Amino acid sequence: MPEIHSALLGRGVGVSERTVTNLLDRYDELLAVSLSDDRRLRKLLAGQAQVILAIDGLQPDVGHEVLWVLRDCLSGEVLLARSLLSARQEDLAGLLSQARDAVGVPVAGAISDGQHSVRKAVAEALPGVPHQLCQFHYLREAARPIYEADRHAKKELKKRVRQVRGIERSVEGRAGNEAEVIRGYCSAVRSALTDDGRPPLEASGLKLHGRLQAVADSLGRAEEKGGRRPSCAGSRA
Repeated sequence: MPEIHSALLGRGVGVSERTVTNLLDRYDELLAVSLSDDRRLRKLLAGQAQVILAIDGLQPDVGHEVLWVLRDCLSGEVLLARSLLSARQEDLAGLLSQARDAVGVPVAGAISDGQHSVRKAVAEALPGVPHQLCQFHYLREAARPIYEADRHAKKELKKRVRQVRGIERSVEGRAGNEAEVIRGYCSAVRSALTDDGRPPLEASGLKLHGRLQAVADSLGRAEEKGGRRPSCAGSRA
């Protein structure tokens, strides 16, 4: 609740934390009513003639209940959401069976991560239904060696531009165009160092390399025009 409240205040929404709590409670109630309305789901899914179930568990903290969510990949509708104390095969199979009976159309496939209890539950509740690993989980595992190499490259790149803080100190309190330009370049380097990507879809090391290369190229063009490259800032990415 404090995080949601802070995010709203940051967007200029004047609201108390108690109001946020009350509104979220009302939302939970409306969502529960919507998810329990089998007629609405059946009418919505009838035009598809099939569903593809995605199942995943969300655990806010270790030791807490896990919120299991079953969603139709074709319509994007949440078919079932329920908190469980465990991830036993029997419990998950019961959720899958309940969702299967509620949709009123055939289940054409299922998608999940590679958790053994989930895989066994799908085999029990949906015999013969094709079961595929989640593309994101699969991609993340396949890209892990590349991610490790990229992270190491980013670490090495950071070592080469650590001197930027010293350059910033050398122009503190100085006025004039040259000092302003140096501060601008230093700011660009510092911004590049904190601009991370989201693996496996973005490689933060390659992203940092591109940003530093752009800074180095700009410094090179300035030199060609008669400028002076600041000391310690000339190592190219």
